[in-house]
Amino acid sequence: MNRVNRVNRVNRVNRRSVAVIGGGIIGLSCADELLRAGHEVVVCDPAPATGATHAAAGMLAPAGEAWFGEEALLRLGLDSLARWPEYAANLEQRSGTDVDLRSTGTLLVGMDRDDLIDVRRSCALLEESGVRVEPLDREALWRREPGLSSRVAGGVWLPHDRHVDPRRVAVALLAVLGDRVVRQRATPVEGGVLLEDGRVLAADVVVLATGATGLASVRAVRGEVIRVRTPDAPTHMVRARVHGQPVYVVPRSDGEVVIGATEEEHPGHSAPTVGGMARLLDAARQLLPGLDTAEFIDAVARDRPGTPDNGPLLGVLEGTGAQRPIVAGGHYRGGVLLAPVTAAVVRALVEESPPPDVAAPFHPDRFERTTPCL
Repeated sequence: MNRVNRVNRVNRVNRRSVAVIGGGIIGLSCADELLRAGHEVVVCDPAPATGATHAAAGMLAPAGEAWFGEEALLRLGLDSLARWPEYAANLEQRSGTDVDLRSTGTLLVGMDRDDLIDVRRSCALLEESGVRVEPLDREALWRREPGLSSRVAGGVWLPHDRHVDPRRVAVALLAVLGDRVVRQRATPVEGGVLLEDGRVLAADVVVLATGATGLASVRAVRGEVIRVRTPDAPTHMVRARVHGQPVYVVPRSDGEVVIGATEEEHPGHSAPTVGGMARLLDAARQLLPGLDTAEFIDAVARDRPGTPDNGPLLGVLEGTGAQRPIVAGGHYRGGVLLAPVTAAVVRALVEESPPPDVAAPFHPDRFERTTPCL
């Protein structure tokens, strides 16, 4: 029996019905992975891809996000980063949508000497983890990204980082999932999920991918981003500290540029603030003076799902009845980056096979008892 026939036979025998609650990039990616594996899938979300996914910059940059004490998260991110080229190519082929995946790396930049000390401190961790880091002095930075300010102190290049357009990824995922997306709120119940219109959708397995809501150990951390358009967009993704203020600048196709990095813990305040916008624009303009003439497109604020250790919750919830839901939440700043590895973990759990080893440190029971509070 050839491999294709074996796979088809396994899918016919072990095919399961799965209800995914949450239609951000995590929920949609999990649903797509399960659908490709031959399972019956439905995604429940009243407004899919309009939460954190809509605001995300799309940085596939575990090295740029690395920090001491989060080595396990770095390993998880590196695993998922390696999956992205195949993931994007497959999704583009099936959906017909270009997701704008770019592999130009990240420039980590310090505006002054103190900023550069912080940059170099994070690079020490990367070198210990075997991540390639190329130090750049001021002149080397200008050669690689001529639009940078002449006042930058220095930085490094992380050549293996990538970035993608999450809004395009969401469009592609929604296209391939089609009418399997039910635009209603849902609550897990015994034997499936209860929709807001009173219907119950039967499911063998329920996956909670509810982002910043629905789990007691997840808190909402509001982030703000600005989108502009300029003919002088940088060619690299740039992450910087500008006199202590963190900022990132991510180029898109057609000259669009995403500017962000604010983090504020006052959930429910959904509109961008004047203070947040001012800090971002001031830092970005100091870093890349050419942004002064950029055309403003929009500003967006969304809640990101944070956990006590900044890592996601990946695993089966304990103590929640005979039908224990699988949780895929709490991805904080890494939802886009971690989508492929999260989808692989959820598929393994649905099929009752071992998930990737890098996911082991992120089981939901590593904190206090975690229960659904939908």
